[in-house]
Amino acid sequence: MVALSKTIFKAYDIRGVIDKTLDEGIARHIGRAFGAAALAKGERKVVIGRDGRLSGPGLTAALAEGLRDAGVDVIDLGMVATPMVYFGTNVLDTRSGIMVTGSHNPPDYNGFKMVMAGEAIYGDAILALHDSIASYDGKVAEQRGAYGTHDIRSAYLERIIGDVKIARPIKIAVDCGNGVAGAFAPDLFRGMGCEVVELFCEVDGHFPNHHPDPAHPENLQDLIKALQDTDAEIGLAFDGDGDRLGIVTKDGQIIFPDRQMMLFAGDVLSRNPGAEILYDVKCTRHLAPWIEKHGGKPLMWKTGHSLVKAKLKETGSPLGGEMSGHIFFKDRWYGFDDGLYAGARMLEILTKEQDPSALLNSLPIASSTPELHLHLKEGENFALIDSLRANATFPTSEKINPIDGLRVEYPDGFGLARSSNTTPVVVLRFEGENPEALARIQGEFKKVILAAKPDAELPF
Repeated sequence: MVALSKTIFKAYDIRGVIDKTLDEGIARHIGRAFGAAALAKGERKVVIGRDGRLSGPGLTAALAEGLRDAGVDVIDLGMVATPMVYFGTNVLDTRSGIMVTGSHNPPDYNGFKMVMAGEAIYGDAILALHDSIASYDGKVAEQRGAYGTHDIRSAYLERIIGDVKIARPIKIAVDCGNGVAGAFAPDLFRGMGCEVVELFCEVDGHFPNHHPDPAHPENLQDLIKALQDTDAEIGLAFDGDGDRLGIVTKDGQIIFPDRQMMLFAGDVLSRNPGAEILYDVKCTRHLAPWIEKHGGKPLMWKTGHSLVKAKLKETGSPLGGEMSGHIFFKDRWYGFDDGLYAGARMLEILTKEQDPSALLNSLPIASSTPELHLHLKEGENFALIDSLRANATFPTSEKINPIDGLRVEYPDGFGLARSSNTTPVVVLRFEGENPEALARIQGEFKKVILAAKPDAELPF
């Protein structure tokens, strides 16, 4: 077994490099620790699944053994998308689940996304698993848990196809980047009545074509080309484990998730007037006025899929979304992030239009940067944000929102600096009503960051 490393216990999940910080021995320990914690909450069964990574079968088998060591029964879904494990915790005889997934990380990574007793666990609850493993005395339950398999595919697909209806036939291009969504997305959309052009829908843990992460424009170039070369009207892309959605228009425009949220919010608010709509600090400043215009209450929240899920539950909001592409529907769905379901709901909206790309391209847009990363040493990211909070001044700003790092609002844009909770990085994002505003805002941030850390190698 590799040595137990605290570094794999991240803010929202567990993630490590195979045979360096994560192996089957560690997976078994995680299963045992999670099982003990689940039992303490009265949970006697745990549903598990895995994505298409090469290390998945071995890690999942070891995880199951650990859960059984703790005395917990295991329901193994096999190879599924992450949202299908979440779905299992809503429709099977358990509210706890673990997905073995490396999400959009490189092929040599893997990890665990976890739900315990209906709650996405994060922060201290994940660190408690580390502490439980570190102090483990070798005991196993007097009666080990049972193991069984379950095929959830048809129940999941039928639940979506039975509820989400397209208004007219449409031809779409779907790029799964050889991630696990490829085993389900084409069948889902064909089942809804779409004609599907498939790109890289064969599940392959080597990811031979491009990285399965639609948040980065370079990973969407094949989809853009497919829309040029075929008569498909719209393009959908999914990340490695199927919980995030990317959208490309016929003319090659990338519709980032904060703009997707405008259409989703308008649709959800038509049935839930006055509802709160959640979005994270990285989203465009055009989203709040859009939500208000459609009769909703905008609520900006911290970044992190587990944090948004928890806030969604607390507020009773029917919709939440993150700039990263995690979209959470509580309206007609269960409140977890699901890229496949979000894709279906988007097609339901777009097929009411004769020209879906025109609708998407008409959404408010500003000059903006993608997510930029300032790479630092371990721990320096939090220290830098603390220093900026204490000392930085932004002369032309209107207000500073400290909810998650610093989001500095201007009359004509915003700048964001927040500490990543998973890597030693400060995440930056900028938006301006025009290129001049964008440059000015970036200039103010450059000045205060270099004042706090003169050797910082800025990504802008």
